[in-house]
Amino acid sequence: MTTCDKTRQVLARLDATLTQDLEAFYQDLHAHPELSFEEHRTAAEVSRRARALGYEVTEGVGRTGVVAKLVNSQGPTVLLRADFDALPVTERTGLPYASTNEGVMHACGHDAHVTCLLGAMALLAGARDQWSGSVLAVFQPAEEIGQGAQAMVDDNLYARFGTPDVILGQHVMSFPAGIVACHPGLAFAATDALKVRMFGRGSHASMPEAAIDPVVMAASTVMRLQTVVSREIASMDRAVVTVGALQAGTKDNVIPDEAELQLNIRTYTPQVRATVLGAVQRIVRGEATAAGAQQDPEISTMHTFPLMVNDEDACARTLAAIGDVIGHDRLTDRGASSGSEDVGVFGTSANVPVCYWLLGGIDPDTYRRAEAAGTRNRDIPQNHSPYFAPVMQPTLTNGVAVLTAAALAWLGPAAREA
Repeated sequence: MTTCDKTRQVLARLDATLTQDLEAFYQDLHAHPELSFEEHRTAAEVSRRARALGYEVTEGVGRTGVVAKLVNSQGPTVLLRADFDALPVTERTGLPYASTNEGVMHACGHDAHVTCLLGAMALLAGARDQWSGSVLAVFQPAEEIGQGAQAMVDDNLYARFGTPDVILGQHVMSFPAGIVACHPGLAFAATDALKVRMFGRGSHASMPEAAIDPVVMAASTVMRLQTVVSREIASMDRAVVTVGALQAGTKDNVIPDEAELQLNIRTYTPQVRATVLGAVQRIVRGEATAAGAQQDPEISTMHTFPLMVNDEDACARTLAAIGDVIGHDRLTDRGASSGSEDVGVFGTSANVPVCYWLLGGIDPDTYRRAEAAGTRNRDIPQNHSPYFAPVMQPTLTNGVAVLTAAALAWLGPAAREA
């Protein structure tokens, strides 16, 4: 029996009963999102379900992370990773299972990641006669702030649970459900999130001559920052500089003392990163000087993400198995993403190959209509949008199937066949 045949036998267990259970669990997760390092309810639900499947479960790894391990004779160890934190976003999807936690939303699909991993765990646990080795399911906190993977590694992840042979994972995105995208090599950008405080001198709004206006100072800085990519980065290189927040003042007739900006920077090489960060420093300080500020601005780092590199050989092996299940015509390479991911930390910390792919989550007909009308950017909400709402099916069943197929591509043969 070929590996593909065995995989299809395992996937045959993804029946209506399991599918309905996973859908109900997904809706519950979506309705109860939790912020980074606050995922206590989520961790408890994941742990309860993993134990019921026969996995050995350890909670509190890297603060709120969960590790579930299933040993099935000797053989390779495959780490399957899902992140499970949400975002500080107020949901506007109108879904019947929308967030009940005001101001917090699963706006990036991490609830789908968790559901798909639990589904794959159920299939693998129920088909131990088809494979050998160990499944190491890692439910990671705090991906959104770039700290969760490192926290789990620093909590002696590999010393406690063993070093895997490969890291596998997936992320739901805003393209048609049923499609899987993977880019070997440099796959996700590095991120630097900065906080900038600019200091002026407050005054009455009717007497601006007595003030050093930090609002104007900040506004000039925002506009000048738009020239970093267009005028300092070569056309063949890539970078993104976004000012995501600008806060200053409390009242129309008061010129405040200070303003705060929050910047998000995406780069793909250490050289471009150094250029962009240097330009930001120069512009911020230069605008403060030009405005006559009597105190230097403060620039601090809120969080960072390293570059995420997919191992080319690992991707070839994994995608071959996925394509055998969903059809090779449903595999695509959308190029390197401007998004960032800390899943690579699991690989680089132990010199283990990583294969991380993207999972379509939008109703194919809805996507097709928007693309035909030229309204995709308007009508298809992206990750982190308050309207982001992956269609449950076929997203979940597809996610379970491809993650299971990927795991089986690395796990050993059944013990009786070894």
